Amino acid sequence: MDMQAPLAQAVPRLVPPVPAPPERDLPTLRFVAAMRTNGIGCWPAAAYEAPLLRRRLLGRTRFTVSDPEAVRRVLVDNAANYIRTPITIRMLRPLLGDGLLISEGAPWRHQRRTLAPAFTPRAVETLVPHILSASDEAVAALEIEAAKGPVDLFAALQRLALEIAGRTMFSVGMESHGGRLRGYLAAYAERLGRPHLTDAIVPLRFATPLDRARARFRREWVAFLDQVIADRDEGREGEARDLLDLLRAARDPETGRGFSHEELRDQVATMILAGHETTAVTLLWACTLLALSPETQERVAAESGQADKPFTRAVIDETVRLYPPAFVLARRAAGVDTLGGETVQPGDSVTISPWLLHRHRRLWRDPDAFDPGRFLPGASPVPRFAYLPFGAGPRVCIGAAFALTEATLALSRIVGRFRLARADARPVLPAAVVTTQPDHAPAFRLTLRT
Repeated sequence: MDMQAPLAQAVPRLVPPVPAPPERDLPTLRFVAAMRTNGIGCWPAAAYEAPLLRRRLLGRTRFTVSDPEAVRRVLVDNAANYIRTPITIRMLRPLLGDGLLISEGAPWRHQRRTLAPAFTPRAVETLVPHILSASDEAVAALEIEAAKGPVDLFAALQRLALEIAGRTMFSVGMESHGGRLRGYLAAYAERLGRPHLTDAIVPLRFATPLDRARARFRREWVAFLDQVIADRDEGREGEARDLLDLLRAARDPETGRGFSHEELRDQVATMILAGHETTAVTLLWACTLLALSPETQERVAAESGQADKPFTRAVIDETVRLYPPAFVLARRAAGVDTLGGETVQPGDSVTISPWLLHRHRRLWRDPDAFDPGRFLPGASPVPRFAYLPFGAGPRVCIGAAFALTEATLALSRIVGRFRLARADARPVLPAAVVTTQPDHAPAFRLTLRT
């Protein structure tokens, strides 16, 4: 394997802190506990060097795959054989319904074909004004907040990402509904969005007590989304100006069918939730890294007034390498297959972790170091199927181009206006459950640039 080599370091080497992995496989109960609190603590030190690990867990064989060819086999060459796991469905369906992220087979193909035109580069370009206007307003609000002392930047970035999601989806801000939306998400994440032992051992066709609580949540959530869409539609007419207009006008190029109201609602939930949560954590990690690397931060600031932002984009690319928002891709084998010389049986669990892939000792040089030079023009190519911040294959994230544009522009606006520094010395560690969150909301000092 040709190891990706960074450009010559122009700034001091930065290795951000991470929890130490366990020396060996965790016992079953400790493994399940780790999945509920911090999933990256489930993998032993050997997982960062081995191409494939196999173990028995909860009566099933579990494969952790880090060999790029095996990754390609699962996500591309034989993708139809590897389906969503019951845990994934149980945790995400109450929020996302049967939208693009959850659906399988013919329904997924219909949704993917229908959604594709809304996420072309040209379509993304039409949404850039929403990103910039929301970012500028967030910067103005941060100026007021920073004058009072240390800032909870994560909360501000969550508000910004939600505002961008609202404006790009509905052409309006989230003043009326943003608070309730964040409340729903926070409540779900705390009580219902963490994997439980019963999620893994009880067949999907049987409802657990947790499933019934999730069903009650979904009834309230669906009513809330319907109200948001109805409020937005009141008095609206004219040509397509936002994603909701584009989704309503979209038609499957093969069948000519559009989305029903229920399908449209599930797509709205998927785009808003998946988009704003991943953007917020990406921006928080990028700001944290730049606060620890002032020289790199100054390069981003110097680029902020330019139309092209290759270095800022490289910072985002390196941020999602070190802290991939979706830290794990879980699949279940539907049929017999072979991965890395091992036989996979129907029902076996197959896990691909971008967290492991992006820090794998055999795939990256200096894998734990922050080095945006890896992604600048002229750097060695990134190893194929070793860099998966948005997945790969037919189920690659359809909104990847929009997410990268959004994060690059928002980071440029923030760093172009403020010099970022941590307000305390407490390390910020990753705590991954559904996304790779920080273990606490760090305080920042923001100093206006002259």
